[in-house]
Amino acid sequence: MLGRLNHVALAVPDLAAAAETYRTKLGASVTAPQSLPEHGVTVVFVELDNTKIELLEPLGATSPIAAFLEKNPKGGMHHLCYEVPDIIAARDRLVATGARVLGDGEPKIGAHGKPVLFLHPGDVHGTLTELEQV
Repeated sequence: MLGRLNHVALAVPDLAAAAETYRTKLGASVTAPQSLPEHGVTVVFVELDNTKIELLEPLGATSPIAAFLEKNPKGGMHHLCYEVPDIIAARDRLVATGARVLGDGEPKIGAHGKPVLFLHPGDVHGTLTELEQV
């Protein structure tokens, strides 16, 4: 069911500063910021040869990333994202095994313009897990 690792997401308190660190200190290619109001975040992607790093900044005080940064003020690893060929089939298979899909259980459009779902960290050994249909 799982395909390749699409990205590792890091929550950061200052998106511009984090992007600049990756761009200038680490010499990586960084995309322009993209606001995703439905997800409550602004993101940039650090593009690597074998995957991406997603840098997340809260978009408003009610963002789940704002709550994460209250507990982790310097930021940190937020989630892993794996590719799946069919997100509905993946969801149905996971739910049948007892996994919990966050939100209303329906895919939302993610930063890459593709359907995504998040799995409860308690069902994936403590790691918030995103599935993205490719």
